[in-house]
Amino acid sequence: MIEINLIPDVKRELLRIRMMRNAVISMSILVGIVSIAIVVFCAVVLGGQLAFELKQDSDIKSKYGELSQISDLDKTVTLQQQLGQIDRLHNNKKINSRLLSLISAINPPAPNNVQISMARLNPEEKTITLEGSAVNGFAALEVLKKTLTSTKVKKGNTEGDGVPLASDMKAGETTFGENAEGKKVLRFAFTFTYPDDLFAHSKETISIITPTSKTNVTDSRLGVPESLFSRSESTEQKKENQ
Repeated sequence: MIEINLIPDVKRELLRIRMMRNAVISMSILVGIVSIAIVVFCAVVLGGQLAFELKQDSDIKSKYGELSQISDLDKTVTLQQQLGQIDRLHNNKKINSRLLSLISAINPPAPNNVQISMARLNPEEKTITLEGSAVNGFAALEVLKKTLTSTKVKKGNTEGDGVPLASDMKAGETTFGENAEGKKVLRFAFTFTYPDDLFAHSKETISIITPTSKTNVTDSRLGVPESLFSRSESTEQKKENQ
């Protein structure tokens, strides 16, 4: 069988070039479609991110508005503010344990000594209420009151006798009764106002000066065995005698 090629070489080359062109165009269209899809995907992602950020900004502004309505917010939730308050709170705290030393210091010697059954401290009004009994009756009560009015509170080693311990004294109920031993006693109660230095937290010496004695109620003094101070005082007396 004999085959005769009736398509000249030029025509055949043209057909081959057209096929290549069509292939290139098809590939270009496909690449273009893929590129458009990628661009659309990126746009959707970017749009979603922008929408999410706008929502977050809106929530932040909303929460900030709510928190801004709370008074003194910076004092309650700011750590730095809280840390800054520690020293102030420490310096402003009251040493209420000095009340026991005060009761011991103002109790007159026998026979006018009294027995304190209750001591009430009111920091808001700066008052102390004492309730107790006295075997020696009204005489012992008057001695106690005069001791209070004559007692001073002195801070540090400053000149002068200090400030009065008791002011604005108010008498309470006074009755006669019997104590646990069956003795007739005078039961009394009264209230007085005390100075700020009495229970103030201070590095300086706080002394209660009564007409008959001087009591050091500073924390460092009360927290150390009395024997240490006794030795020191004895040494000072020996030096003075020499």
